[in-house]
Amino acid sequence: MKFTVRGIAALKPKANRYDVLESDGHGFGIRVAPSGRKSWIYLYHYGGRLRRMTLGTYPNMALADAHKAHATARAAVKQGEDPAAKHVQARHEALHAPIVEKLAREYLERWAKPHKRSWREDERMLTKDVLPVWGRRKATEIRRRDVIALLDDIHDRGAPIQANRTLACIRKMYNFALQRDLIEGNPCMLIKAPGKEHRRDRILSVDEIYRFWIGLAHARMWPSTLVALKFQLVTAQRRGEIITMRWEDISNDVWTIPAEHARNGLPHRVLLSTLASQLLSQAKQLGDSPWVFPGKAGAHLGGNTVDHALA
Repeated sequence: MKFTVRGIAALKPKANRYDVLESDGHGFGIRVAPSGRKSWIYLYHYGGRLRRMTLGTYPNMALADAHKAHATARAAVKQGEDPAAKHVQARHEALHAPIVEKLAREYLERWAKPHKRSWREDERMLTKDVLPVWGRRKATEIRRRDVIALLDDIHDRGAPIQANRTLACIRKMYNFALQRDLIEGNPCMLIKAPGKEHRRDRILSVDEIYRFWIGLAHARMWPSTLVALKFQLVTAQRRGEIITMRWEDISNDVWTIPAEHARNGLPHRVLLSTLASQLLSQAKQLGDSPWVFPGKAGAHLGGNTVDHALA
């Protein structure tokens, strides 16, 4: 018979399931179960054996779609492949694919923490914006439109730059998954950063430097923070490298920034000017600590402490 919608509807269930093949259908047919369930099937020979592959159920898979699925499976057989085995493998991989929450944990533990000093920011972005929306979904189910929708929500709440940072984090997480063969594609491909970023001129004028320096003398802040801010201005080094500075890193007016504290992961030597050395003498008077700029409870200054002082 040649399948039609009316002809398929006329196939009634029997005590035992039975198959009906389409005439000249090259193994394309339909199976009718005693329950009345109808499934599209493909009968073919592979490795000298008759194989049966279920293409889908009717009417969830329409007749036209079933013909397309049959054509694809038949082409695979012609190429020497077993389409049923591939189908089972694909279902197995989809079933066991990691959810986004698990992928995020693995990314943070195996890549972000060992390689990024700012891994906590990745953790914060994933926890705040990504996992509440995608956490229980399969990582392989996330599509480009899902990423765009997520970024649009962040952008529309008035955080366009945060949307850019979140896109970069998701892209790195999926690249990590690609490298570990957990997925086959990155849904962030071809997506542009939604927020427009403006480069800012960070060069201070002589008057601004003067007002900043004099203003520190009248500012109410932790003494260690005050000296650290002056030292940062004099040496032009990053905040994170300054607050983690140890006395053992200084020798003969040379400050060696250890690799674990340098942004590029390489040791960096900074020649100290006379003014910088004078500031270190002031820092030495702040107390007996292995840290040049000690904070409270025996630790070094915190980044938030410095940021709040500047604010």
